[in-house]
Amino acid sequence: MSQSPREIVQAAIHFDGPERLPVRMACFGCDDTAWIPWKNRDRWENGLKVDEWGCRWEQTELANMGQPKGHPLADLSCHDRAIAPDYSEDWRYEDAEEALRAAEKEDRYTQVGIFMVLFERMHSLAGFENVLMGLLADRQNAEALADKILAAHVCLVRNCQERFGPRLHSFSMTDDWGTQEAAFISMELWRDFFLPRYRRLFDAMHEGGQDVWVHSCGKINEVIRGFIDAGVDVVNLQQPRALGIEEIGRRYRGKITFESLSDIQATLPTDDAARIEGDARALAEHWMTRQGGFVFSDYGDGEAIGAGPAAKLTMYRAFSEVSLDLYGQPLPEPTAPMG
Repeated sequence: MSQSPREIVQAAIHFDGPERLPVRMACFGCDDTAWIPWKNRDRWENGLKVDEWGCRWEQTELANMGQPKGHPLADLSCHDRAIAPDYSEDWRYEDAEEALRAAEKEDRYTQVGIFMVLFERMHSLAGFENVLMGLLADRQNAEALADKILAAHVCLVRNCQERFGPRLHSFSMTDDWGTQEAAFISMELWRDFFLPRYRRLFDAMHEGGQDVWVHSCGKINEVIRGFIDAGVDVVNLQQPRALGIEEIGRRYRGKITFESLSDIQATLPTDDAARIEGDARALAEHWMTRQGGFVFSDYGDGEAIGAGPAAKLTMYRAFSEVSLDLYGQPLPEPTAPMG
């Protein structure tokens, strides 16, 4: 019997033998997963977005998501002024049922997202430099802010679990941790401060039966080990060349599932078919296994990275060939080609 999209994703994550490579390329109408939405209170003031934590976002002339420049906390000592959203409010989940039903018709793998889950939310609230200094020189206030954020997100997790139960298959979240050369902080500090907090959050997710997906940019080679220890099931890495494909495969292949694609900095923007296909082959050799361990996914904002539809289609074809070689079945044919 053929596996459903949900079963393909779950088999890949848990190394249980998917019949093909799982795919998340909605731009081509091919997505084994389904996003379950919840509402927020983000608003616009004087042309700037203000998110519901009170952070003001600015954008450059280039097309991108922007970044928080207006921090509501002058420093970590003001942590009591941070007002966490109330994720127990029923209105937040009004659109979820329709999305769940649509996903269940095709038996797709469902996911709820949490943006800026801990470290990113800390420095969006209090400023990047303030947080880095506070982790070393103002531990008490750094912990107070981190624990407020953590409590809010545990509340979000519990509310989703109570409302959706086993219909929800995973939580996905973001926390960028690296520059192009290394993590922002030492791994000793990371493991001391962040690991136990991540573990509390991820344990709460696992208790409800959900898988844990984390996105993190930069050269986070050591942080991946920390994610594994914290209980992450899938790590989203969009710069495999910056990380070192062979090194990451040597250290972590078979120990965590990778969600990735041809490198969004070094490869996709070149529109070079040989390089795009080369990344697919290298990732197949070093990151994938016949039992699973890899999810092929899109970088949603092609304009921001300078990758057009042709480059993405070349990539899709390359990973389809990888799927055929490794599992005996190609990816589904695109049903919604990008214009």
